[in-house]
Amino acid sequence: MTLTIASVNVNGIRAAMRNGMGDWLSTRKPDIVLLQETRAPATIVEEFFPGQDGWHVAVSECAIKGRAGVAVVSQLPIADTRAGVHPATPDAGEEPPVDTGRWLEADIDVPHAPTGVLTVTSAYLHSGNNYPGYEASMEAKYAHLDRTTQRLADLATSPTPTLVAGDLNIAHTKRDIKNWRTNQTHAGFLPEERAYVTQWIDEQGWQDTARALHPDVDGPYTWWSWRGQAFANDSGWRIDYQLANPALAPAATQATVDKAADRAGRWSDHAPLVVTWEF
Repeated sequence: MTLTIASVNVNGIRAAMRNGMGDWLSTRKPDIVLLQETRAPATIVEEFFPGQDGWHVAVSECAIKGRAGVAVVSQLPIADTRAGVHPATPDAGEEPPVDTGRWLEADIDVPHAPTGVLTVTSAYLHSGNNYPGYEASMEAKYAHLDRTTQRLADLATSPTPTLVAGDLNIAHTKRDIKNWRTNQTHAGFLPEERAYVTQWIDEQGWQDTARALHPDVDGPYTWWSWRGQAFANDSGWRIDYQLANPALAPAATQATVDKAADRAGRWSDHAPLVVTWEF
């Protein structure tokens, strides 16, 4: 059984659909789509993926109107969902409003998977801002990263094939950002942020699937600024990931970034990361 899973930050689903996302969907035909930064109520997201077209939809909205929002959209039935990062620790507490709409786990019925279920997570981690005066932004990012790390530790050891995918807002290595020299002191490429991704991969056992399948290339990047010639010059960042736990990692066969042919064809500042899995 072959599954195609796409993950993409849509930067507002209404604008993305208006600017060509629907054409991409009808051409690419992914089995599962993980969306970040939908910035819309669940009813709006569901309108774009009607059930009569075979879509099953789960949405986690942000408590702050117009911000964040993640969704799992699947051609296969969704058996269960869990919104928010809930580590298996007694002192985890409730998420603050700024963290809501950033993490949605869904158990999807995949008969050919080893346990008959595939768990997928649409994740949208904080971008952060380390300019003077924005200290609270980085505090929120690191607090969310700490909580996420605890949850990833739980999921890494699950016997169920598990995928955590989306916009993690961290470029892990120099190969993941075109202008790495000038960004070493900027949020998204700080050593402290990158250390989290290293921990997930080296200590917890998560596979960075795109990098595992493309070990010796720069990128492939998934985000480019709208400013200047960043897109035309491929001056991008690889901040969108599909992380597979050990139970899922061997099933990955192909990873592609669906970069638009030109600036006019872009419907988000991100491009979809599409991975093919064989069960």
